[in-house]
Amino acid sequence: MKDKLNIGIIGLGGRGYGLMDGVILHMDDIEIVGVCDTYKDRAQNAADKVEQVKGNKPFITQDYKELIASSEVEAVIVSSAWTGHIEIIIECMKAGKPVGTEVGGAYSIEECWQLIRAYEETGVPCMLLENCCYGREEMMAMNMVKQGIFGEIVHCSGGYQHDLREEIAFGNENRHYRLQNYIHRNCENYPTHELGPIAQILDINRGNRMVSLVSMASKAKGLNEYIKNKKSDDEALMHTEFAQGDVVTTMIKCARGETIVLTLDTTLPRAYSRGFRVQGTKGMFMEDNMSLFIDGEHNEYDFKWKEQWNNIEAYREKYEHPVWKKFMQDGVKGGHGGMDWLVLRAFFDCVEKNEEMPIDVYDIAAWMAISALSEQSIAMGGQVVAIPDFTNGKWITRKA
Repeated sequence: MKDKLNIGIIGLGGRGYGLMDGVILHMDDIEIVGVCDTYKDRAQNAADKVEQVKGNKPFITQDYKELIASSEVEAVIVSSAWTGHIEIIIECMKAGKPVGTEVGGAYSIEECWQLIRAYEETGVPCMLLENCCYGREEMMAMNMVKQGIFGEIVHCSGGYQHDLREEIAFGNENRHYRLQNYIHRNCENYPTHELGPIAQILDINRGNRMVSLVSMASKAKGLNEYIKNKKSDDEALMHTEFAQGDVVTTMIKCARGETIVLTLDTTLPRAYSRGFRVQGTKGMFMEDNMSLFIDGEHNEYDFKWKEQWNNIEAYREKYEHPVWKKFMQDGVKGGHGGMDWLVLRAFFDCVEKNEEMPIDVYDIAAWMAISALSEQSIAMGGQVVAIPDFTNGKWITRKA
């Protein structure tokens, strides 16, 4: 195994620069040799930061194909706007470059199939950098599920519930892609934060799969109210009709019979929550109140409802996921409470050791497809939409 892995980064906006500055530059075995962004100043700022911290000056380009084609670049991180993710991943695979991609939702089912075909033709690995799969609570819940603490899992729910009104409304000033998406699309546009951990708990693509969904959206009023109060001098936005519903609810049915409910809620005033919940025949895990309910332990129905729950912390020592036990011992680092470090470390380790990606191309297609499918369902008034089997039947025998 080489001492250093030379990488290129495509997309140096808030997320890309944050990953670089907060995580990648602090990994001794990773060298950033190329940076790319549509906006030259972003690429320049990133290159300057790399030189300041690491001492080497990466090359700068505004053409992602030039970065991918470079013989210096051995692997690629994609943190560009949503619309470009799958197209860039495919280019990386065709060039023989392992690729880790930031999250988002697909714009069509066809592009998901293009991704699958590119992987099956090239064999070049790619990984979705879904950091929430490495969240402490999510991994603890998964560990408990695998040990049978909650019995047979029946239902899971989660959400991307995050007040993004300022980010969206000032999208033109900040050169952020969310604004145009909220003007033109109405869908579950950011499904993987909540779906990723649930898919791993339910063995999606590895003994189970998602078979159908129904999605509905509320009216869109939150952004108009925000703009009226905070940005009334913006004549164009004051008269913009947003397509994106304030709250989108998507219900998914799985082959083994479990149900999943996803909630997108980003344009109304609210506290942040991923709404992560796992419910089985012997108990449940609820992230919102950081609590567990285990049958036989918390069944005192004396109307003191708060006492029916037991705080997650009381079970940490027994059920903490081994990855997090080691992480806590070594010292938690990186953004989003350590999740960013863990997901990037997993990707780089798999590239360096030539191992299978834990969140692979079939997961990318299945999870990102929810956006395009929910858009169809909403447009048809909440009709049931079939979810394609991107593994072509291999989900039945694929191992976790």
